[in-house]
Amino acid sequence: MFEWSWPWAFLLLPLPLLVRWLPPRTQPRAALKVPELESWQTLASDHAASPLRQRWQWLLPALIWCALVTALARPQIIGERVELPQSGRDLMLAVDISQSMSLEDMQWQGRTVDRLNVVKDVLDDFITQRRGDRLGLILFGSQAYLQSPLTFDTETVRTFMREAAIGLAGKQTAIGDAIGLTIKRLQNNPQDSRVMILLTDGANTAGEVEPLRAADLAEQAGVKIYTIGLGAEVMEVSSFFGTRQVNPSRDLDEPTLRRIAQQTGGAFFRARNSDELRQIYALIDELEPTPKDPQTLRPRRSLYHWPLAAAVLLGLMLTLQQAGALRFRSQA
Repeated sequence: MFEWSWPWAFLLLPLPLLVRWLPPRTQPRAALKVPELESWQTLASDHAASPLRQRWQWLLPALIWCALVTALARPQIIGERVELPQSGRDLMLAVDISQSMSLEDMQWQGRTVDRLNVVKDVLDDFITQRRGDRLGLILFGSQAYLQSPLTFDTETVRTFMREAAIGLAGKQTAIGDAIGLTIKRLQNNPQDSRVMILLTDGANTAGEVEPLRAADLAEQAGVKIYTIGLGAEVMEVSSFFGTRQVNPSRDLDEPTLRRIAQQTGGAFFRARNSDELRQIYALIDELEPTPKDPQTLRPRRSLYHWPLAAAVLLGLMLTLQQAGALRFRSQA
């Protein structure tokens, strides 16, 4: 559909005529007569008296003025109304990238890989299925960093998650700081859509805020936290005395993660392998959406540059026409 942004601009079209019809101000002028110029004035008046030149003298300026007013009115083409997909869920993903996430105790596609690579693979599918939701990403180690604010651009969140590297935020684990940063980013959102998914494989060993104190603040702010404890429970290691089994998740602070989830109205999950982690994210994916008013968008394509370019071209033609008239007078 074609429309004008500022149609009132066309009220300016008769402005040059109004200026021309204004009565001239009479002022005494000094006159200097030069007999030698009389012949030049006669030739110039004869040249200007031709009908074609008289027509061009007012036609080009009129066209330039019309083109400028048309550009000022901002013509544009408006496309069909497009409804933006929304489910009303705002999810902040907080992922541990401390040094312990490099431990190779997870099975993925028949081979043993480190914990962070499994998280990347599972989150890649999870984020893909969340189109229409707003997702954010926090990476934490010794410090917590906002890698991506809440956005509908899930592809960007996926890219940031793929590029996450172990130790990027430090070697220790600041669970409380990650929760505090999430509260800061979600506190202005609708209360029913403040959701955090916290994934870690250890205990809080760094940061300025204790996890349980951060959970109190999250409860007051209405932030629901789902906690995921990651790591296998049995792992075989080789030593000088042979092979023995160890628990690679002995540092995981399950009681604190459970209490954080209970206090904020979320849930605690335990992921010992990639399949369990995938099932956990499938359960979280079943969160009831918060209804919101649908948002629509009508794409607009501005066309003002076309009449503006026409005004510039006509102005150039007028300049050349006046230059030709002056050259004729000088030759005469």
